[in-house]
Amino acid sequence: MLRKKILFIGGSLNQTTMMHKISMYFQEYDCYFTPFYAEGNLDILVKNGWLDFTILAGKFKEQTDNYLKENHLKVDFKGKQNNYDLIFISQDILIPDNIRNKKIILVQEGMTDPETLMFHLVKNLKMPRFLASTSVTGLSDCYQLFFVASEGYKNLFIKKGVDPAKIRVTGIPNFDNCKEYLNNNFPYHNFVLVATSDRRETLGYENRKKFILKSLEIANGRQLIFKLHPNENVKRATNEIKKFAPEALVYSDYNINFMIANCDVLITKYSSVVYVGIALGKEVYSDFDIGHLKELCPIQNNGKSAERIAKIAKAHLEFDDYKYIGTSNFNFLFYN
Repeated sequence: MLRKKILFIGGSLNQTTMMHKISMYFQEYDCYFTPFYAEGNLDILVKNGWLDFTILAGKFKEQTDNYLKENHLKVDFKGKQNNYDLIFISQDILIPDNIRNKKIILVQEGMTDPETLMFHLVKNLKMPRFLASTSVTGLSDCYQLFFVASEGYKNLFIKKGVDPAKIRVTGIPNFDNCKEYLNNNFPYHNFVLVATSDRRETLGYENRKKFILKSLEIANGRQLIFKLHPNENVKRATNEIKKFAPEALVYSDYNINFMIANCDVLITKYSSVVYVGIALGKEVYSDFDIGHLKELCPIQNNGKSAERIAKIAKAHLEFDDYKYIGTSNFNFLFYN
């Protein structure tokens, strides 16, 4: 009997490592990986360098390519080599045409963007979902199951319009065992950590001077350390920080989770790393309401999310009627 084939579609390094962790529980299947990809006109833009700031190209794709190579994972770029029985994706704001008739499972990647005017335009006028970025996560309805981080996120996605019958609260890899980051070799402790964003690199607006000055005010004389977003213009960001906060330290490559574990205060804007700070009991600042973020914070289950997701997904793969495996009694079997 031929082994069934599964395609894991990555994107950012966070998305790709999540997919890898889930795949480890599918040893009896043929697992393949691909960086995220586009088709048609978007693919033309990718090839001409216009989308290097997205997960389709640039630094994000380079990091994913390197990760897949370093971990000796089987690559099938754009999923063209095989006929797949199951597809894993970590975002659905763009669904490639060649997987639309497949069984698809969506896994929440992290924090979703705020609901701006564009969110409501996209949702109500059926405009292309990528225009509203991750604020419309789950609204494609092109998948059979959607694994989410917490009950708080389940309620949020339902409020946005996601079908409740498709949602499973399992926790998500990379955010389900934050205490493991406490064992690290980062040399500093008891400092104020600032996690910057790449909003300017993704064509958004940010008053960076205001953000730096606010961080200085919160630090109130304490050691201030900035961790730059992986997609950020390092030279520009470093020069800005040194201009307004010359005593601050700036890191561009270090593991931010270790830095969060050692800090006293974490300052962010719209970053998923705020959940690591919340899970570890840090004093946190965000452009989102902190009380709401605590409700949304991913389940801490000692790193069991990938295994939970895989168990339910395997049942989905083996049964044609996914509605059957959606019953509460069926799911109960996999949480004990």
